[in-house]
Amino acid sequence: MSPDLPNPSPGQAVARHGWLQAVPAALAGMIAMVLTAALGLWGAGAADLPDGAYPRVVAATVVTAVGGSIELSGDAGGIADTRAGLTVVPLSVALVGALVTAAGFLRPLRHRAVASAAELAGWAARIAVVWLLALVALAFAARQTFAVSLGDATLDDLGEVFGVTPRAGFTADVPLTLLFGLLWLAGVLVLALLVSRGAPLPPRLLRFQESVRPAAYAMVVLLLVCVALGVVIALVTAATRGHAPETFAVVFLGLPNLAWLAFTIGLGATWEGRVQGPFGLPMPRVLDEVLRGSETATLNLRTLTEQDGRVWWLVAVDAVLLTAAAFVMATRSPARTPAWRNAVHTAVALVLTVLMICLVGRISAHYGLTLFGISDLGGTGLTGDLFLRPRVWSALGLAALWGLVAGFLGGLLARGTAGRGRVGDGNR
Repeated sequence: MSPDLPNPSPGQAVARHGWLQAVPAALAGMIAMVLTAALGLWGAGAADLPDGAYPRVVAATVVTAVGGSIELSGDAGGIADTRAGLTVVPLSVALVGALVTAAGFLRPLRHRAVASAAELAGWAARIAVVWLLALVALAFAARQTFAVSLGDATLDDLGEVFGVTPRAGFTADVPLTLLFGLLWLAGVLVLALLVSRGAPLPPRLLRFQESVRPAAYAMVVLLLVCVALGVVIALVTAATRGHAPETFAVVFLGLPNLAWLAFTIGLGATWEGRVQGPFGLPMPRVLDEVLRGSETATLNLRTLTEQDGRVWWLVAVDAVLLTAAAFVMATRSPARTPAWRNAVHTAVALVLTVLMICLVGRISAHYGLTLFGISDLGGTGLTGDLFLRPRVWSALGLAALWGLVAGFLGGLLARGTAGRGRVGDGNR
């Protein structure tokens, strides 16, 4: 038992959360992310990478999932030039890690209504130490260099003659990875305390739980339901249209990227992007058709509907999900909460949720090889560029409007619901 635990009151459960408990709590989340990344990359064909690179690519994927930095590099000799860059968060990996880590953090704290700030900070610090040690190991493992074929026999021969066989690789930026990895962990632990009805809070923060906890819980459930719907659609697609390995890769690497993107588009948000060269995004055909081209494309309900009229169903799905989330929020709020206040809470929570999606859903990647002054190398496909970014302010404004309407409606529907007001129930 940790020596800094306060003396328990009669009938109060004592939390055991020393170093012995911190190790499995921290490592469980990391192992879950490694397994998820490994399954997704296996489905994408990464297990066939040369030079035993598969484990290192798995490590790099986990690093990016917690916000770490991966630097791409290339070397093609003095008469050639290479360039590359990548910014993407594999949200399937991040989501699995967050859920498992949060569960490990909350498990020893169950069945308690109050805990001191020092006790919570000490428990979180123990997990953070173990977490950072594991992340250091992954960051140092996330480095590899590959030889790149020019895609043409003549060009490959010229490369050998001039000694310019292209090589590309990646390396984790260890300091940045540890910094952002620690911020990621802190965010997960704070959100876990906000969402869980049975997690204890310091006495000074108890007055905020009636307004914050129902909203946080409703938004987390909303995001998870979006992902669950995405899983169902992916499985149906794999069963009816084939391409099971590719679908498997999307589910275990980037399903939340697609599900949450679709959610914001259903709200009316606009994203901008472009796909050039052999690059592609793990997304439905309709999205790729809109984005592919030499000019920056606009991705919203109008442009997607021009390709497939069924996209308008996103609006109806969002309306149902948001109203249900607002209803859940209202039923977990005190019975005295008026509908207008539930609307305001829903709007604020949804704005923060959409902002999070806009920040983590961005994608940017490019690579290129110039040899003998030729940038495209005769169309060999060794150059490419893609990006996807939101119009943030319009998305946040629409989120506020949707939140007010859905929150008010959910508050009205929840009137008289049995069991309202049990926000602080420590047994649930």
